[in-house]
Amino acid sequence: MDRQADRWRVLITTPVRERSQRELAYVLMLPFMVGAGLVHLVLVLLSVMLTVNLVGVPMLALSVMAARGLGTANRRLARAWAGVRVPDPGPFCAGPGLLDRLGAALGDVTGWRAVIHSLLRLPAAVLACAAAAGLWGGGLLLLFCPLWGQFFALAHLSPPGWPGAALVSAAGLALLLLAPWGVHLALGPERMLARALLGPAPGETRIRRLEQARALAAEDAVARLRRIERDLHDGTAARLVTLAMSLGMAQDELEQAGRPDRLQRARVLVDSAHRSAKETVAELRDLIRGIHPPALDQGLEVALATLTARNPIPARFEADLPERPAPAIEAIAYFCTTELLANVVKHSGARHAAIEVRVHDDLLTLRVRDDGTGGAAIGTGSGLRGLAARVQTLDGLIDIHSPAGGPTVITVELPLHI
Repeated sequence: MDRQADRWRVLITTPVRERSQRELAYVLMLPFMVGAGLVHLVLVLLSVMLTVNLVGVPMLALSVMAARGLGTANRRLARAWAGVRVPDPGPFCAGPGLLDRLGAALGDVTGWRAVIHSLLRLPAAVLACAAAAGLWGGGLLLLFCPLWGQFFALAHLSPPGWPGAALVSAAGLALLLLAPWGVHLALGPERMLARALLGPAPGETRIRRLEQARALAAEDAVARLRRIERDLHDGTAARLVTLAMSLGMAQDELEQAGRPDRLQRARVLVDSAHRSAKETVAELRDLIRGIHPPALDQGLEVALATLTARNPIPARFEADLPERPAPAIEAIAYFCTTELLANVVKHSGARHAAIEVRVHDDLLTLRVRDDGTGGAAIGTGSGLRGLAARVQTLDGLIDIHSPAGGPTVITVELPLHI
């Protein structure tokens, strides 16, 4: 009963909702936008015809640049009023010279895609305008049927009776209730064209992602080198200096080993140097594991199983790896699991965790769950931001689902091979 009431409430309130108002305003703007596009198409056609002479070449270049601006206006309107999620294409780039600018304008893919959009949107705009006029306009016209009496009188026609007028008004009300849904469906081709032609080209998107991945890889490499340098300088190097000083002092004491107290001091210094040497070796081993974990030599499944077994919080591990990933993918997956388990221990307050790693359709999927308090997000700390940056260097994806109160499920998808 409540579900049926909710459906009726949605149907009745849809005409006055913000989305319906925005889409109606977008349809009302369509004739002006289509008119501007047709005028621009005429200019492009005229420029193409004049390219036989040299005068048409700069005109065509200017027309393509104007198309880029028209595409920007259409994209912003579609994004604001039609609810289309269209990312912005890359900015126009050209050399300093006039010929460079002219060539870049004539070869601007974004501008030519906007020209094609102006050409193909005419039937889509006619469909949307016809739907809005038929549903909204026809609905309003039929709704006020009882007021037609004076118009029938002026035309010397007999007005319809009240029962017929009431039926016509009811039909008009039904059309008005269905108008937002009809206009939303009629705007489907318009939204499809905006997504296909007003955003970045597929090749441009791929290039942009590769450039971002390259920048992230360079930043990650620099950060790791700085961390290794800091660890060596502050930890290992300091211990080696202390070890050298202890051995030097022990050597001085051994030069006067004839005295019992000096011999005892030398023994104490040698023992201290021995302990420092063992601690230094342990730090070097930890540093080496941070660069490339030795557990990965036996495969990702063995490495993650060992990592799960050593986790302070009880954790369940499941794996389905019929094929071994590339070494770089294994390293990224291992470091991601290490960081995520560390976050579970430090911040989640969880009592149990679960790690799943699977291979499907040439994708390695790593999923870490916990029953903690939730609230994890990329912007809340540097750890998840670093994970996202490291994953994106290999065209991977990271998805975080962590509502307040938990549970938290973080999924990392990586290509199986580079």
